[in-house]
Amino acid sequence: MEIEQNTITEETLTKNTLANYELLANLFVYPKSEMYKQEVKNVYDYLQKNYTPFAPMLEPFVAFVKESSIVEIQELFLRSFDLQALTTLDIGFILFGEDYKRGKLLVHLNEEHKKAGNICETELADHLPNLLNLLPKIEDVAMQTEIAQFLLLPALEKMIDEFSIEKKDSVYKKHQKVLLEYSQNYRTIYQSCVWALFLVMQKDFNYEPTTTKHNNNNSFLNKEETIKDFCESIE
Repeated sequence: MEIEQNTITEETLTKNTLANYELLANLFVYPKSEMYKQEVKNVYDYLQKNYTPFAPMLEPFVAFVKESSIVEIQELFLRSFDLQALTTLDIGFILFGEDYKRGKLLVHLNEEHKKAGNICETELADHLPNLLNLLPKIEDVAMQTEIAQFLLLPALEKMIDEFSIEKKDSVYKKHQKVLLEYSQNYRTIYQSCVWALFLVMQKDFNYEPTTTKHNNNNSFLNKEETIKDFCESIE
């Protein structure tokens, strides 16, 4: 599904209006310890206070985390983001797959991370948590907007669309002889996190998603005039 972006000007967005994306990024970091449960609660509390209408979207995930062991959460994280390309956390791969455009995107994103002093650790520059941590560190509001509208939000929409039990099961059966046993209620529970993030970003960046044809001239893949050079050079 391709996305048509709603262009906004620098005057309509300032850094002060942005959500705490560094906090939201914690939802999508591999849960190494019990501390992850507290981080999820912190995100939920933040949404309740600052984005009240969107907090209920995260409630199923909060319930799952509360009822599950850290090992169960780790297993589901891996099932959600490591075993199916359509729900990978690497934004460039979601948008471009193995196309050379992803390579160009990574080069330019690496420059943005370096410029902002954002450390990517062991993950690539287009990894979702890395981009969320980058957003508030970018001084150029136009660049913030472009990364959100042309990269993050379209990719999040694709993740939501493809996050289905049927599609995931087809991948699991291909890679595993026996499916891990999980409740039907929890097998795609990370979709709640993606939805919550999408709604927050949609509000922050005035994004109005609509499906478009692949060759739409306004789509990210074909846009001739962009805010910054790194998107233009991917063409």
